[in-house]
Amino acid sequence: IGSGFAFCLHTVHFPVSRSQPLGLLGASDAIEEVRRAIARVPHDEPLVLLRGETGTGKGLAAKALHDLSDRSKAIFTPVNMGAINPTLAASALFGHERGAFTGATEAQPGYFRAAHGGTLFLDEIGFMPHEVQSHLLRVTDDHMVQSLGSPRARKVDVHIIAATDLV
Repeated sequence: IGSGFAFCLHTVHFPVSRSQPLGLLGASDAIEEVRRAIARVPHDEPLVLLRGETGTGKGLAAKALHDLSDRSKAIFTPVNMGAINPTLAASALFGHERGAFTGATEAQPGYFRAAHGGTLFLDEIGFMPHEVQSHLLRVTDDHMVQSLGSPRARKVDVHIIAATDLV
């Protein structure tokens, strides 16, 4: 347009059916390979790590893994580790007892106990504080969670899907 600039808008309509396999939109070789990779994960796999750049759909992949698993009828609990205050991460994940710290006026079960029987999706796992990682190791090794301020650990039955954009 004169000495300025010009642009052209095109409207493209993609055929979207109501049933997108695994809830993942798209019709390309790349998205089909993602669907095949998700389907190849054993349905009873207790621990899965998803890696990919921000915005690539790791959360959708995690939900698809849950939906294909033996736990599809149980709870799917997504947790964004980047949104949790690092000083409260252990309490948020593993719970706390009443009086465990200043402000703990009532006991809280934490995400692991709340997700018992289902799947816990730990998004942005790279933001998990280092001191909390040893607690996570205990859960993955012996399926035990100890709430802050509790003298005993409790058994949990949770499949863990973690995601990171770190390579």
